[in-house]
Amino acid sequence: MNPEAALRPAEDTSTPRRPRMVRTAVVVGTALEHYDFFLYGTAAALVFNTQYFASDNPLVASLAAFATFAVGFAARPLGAVIFGHLGDTLGRRATLIFTLVLIGVSTGLIGVIPNQDVIGIMAPIALVTLRFLQGISFGGEWAGAVTLASEHAPKGKEGLYASLPQLGSPIGNIISSGAFLALGTLPPDAFQAWGWRIPFLAAFPLLGVALWVRTLVDESPAFKTATQANLIQKVPAWQVVRRAPGRMFTAAAVAFVSIGGFFLVTTFAISYGTGTVGLSSSTMLTATLSAAALQIVTVLVTGSVADRIDPIKLATWGCAVTAVLAFPAILALSSGSPVLAIVAIIVIVQPIAVAYAVTGVILPELFHTSIRYSGVALGFNIAGFVGGFVPMIATSLLIASGSKSWPISVLLLVIALISLAGVRIANRLIPPMGRRRTGSAAEATQAE
Repeated sequence: MNPEAALRPAEDTSTPRRPRMVRTAVVVGTALEHYDFFLYGTAAALVFNTQYFASDNPLVASLAAFATFAVGFAARPLGAVIFGHLGDTLGRRATLIFTLVLIGVSTGLIGVIPNQDVIGIMAPIALVTLRFLQGISFGGEWAGAVTLASEHAPKGKEGLYASLPQLGSPIGNIISSGAFLALGTLPPDAFQAWGWRIPFLAAFPLLGVALWVRTLVDESPAFKTATQANLIQKVPAWQVVRRAPGRMFTAAAVAFVSIGGFFLVTTFAISYGTGTVGLSSSTMLTATLSAAALQIVTVLVTGSVADRIDPIKLATWGCAVTAVLAFPAILALSSGSPVLAIVAIIVIVQPIAVAYAVTGVILPELFHTSIRYSGVALGFNIAGFVGGFVPMIATSLLIASGSKSWPISVLLLVIALISLAGVRIANRLIPPMGRRRTGSAAEATQAE
């Protein structure tokens, strides 16, 4: 087989036999993945810093908790290689079932780990191990979902379909934040003793529902075509690294604001708002909950608009507005006013959501069918690897600056500008809307 022919973009659009089931499956699956992943982030800010990483200095304890939060992201490139390989060789559908089971089980088990007072050093070790498994699973989930959705998309609805997996983020955030908000009504001792475990244990029944829905989905028509044409690569991740490294790192840059920026203004903001500014946990959870609710609307509208306006333009707008709002949003959060803090989180999340919505459109367009799962997974999870350390970096900056807010604003600005640069590079690699996946990007791929 000619390896360059295997990398040449091809026409992949096809109409699925059960489009509604495809839409439901990618949303339900990614919602569960994000629910599980966000649970850990919220618990790291509210529980794990005291129960698993106790310290006389609250900021140091938070730093340790966020370090384990970052472990999940550090594991994501490994998950990208493993599940990217399976998705490009065995199929998207089977691989997505595996990722779902792995994260559901690992999250549920977190709910039964005794704390540090009971089993000592084994408590944080067990927690980190399960967090690592979460990260491996997540490394293959989002890429597979956007790949499956985009390859099933009817012609003219690519933007909408590819944006649907991004609904998993706000939905998962709403459910996880809502669960902790509701449990916050418990007496503090009860919440710390057993209340926080309930959302983790709920991952088991939620897994059953998501698994049932996902098993009803057909395999991607594009993958079937690639299999019949004998275009399957033996080691697709190596083909990405060897022949399309520029596209891989461009994908990472495009996705960076969607991960690093998002976790800065949600996960880190919860810790910053409660621990440094002095706001209540209910205020910060209300802020993230409200932002996530509006994010659902933002993603749906952006996905629909992306079928009429070039996704590159929408991503450019999202990154640019995030950069402009970096200082005002963090200043409002730092004011100590609950109202300003809630408004700041709601507002700053929306341009990030716009960029995130079209990430699912842009990234699959960078790679041919035979290496698409691996390419999207590697690019997205390189961004995830770095982005997962953002809360820890932000906490370190807070300690070094004596709790000043401006380094946090600078960090958010830098993240937005990196993604903006990635989007502009992607603009040169992807054919304009209306000519996508027709072969006109072949030379750019081969040149790398």
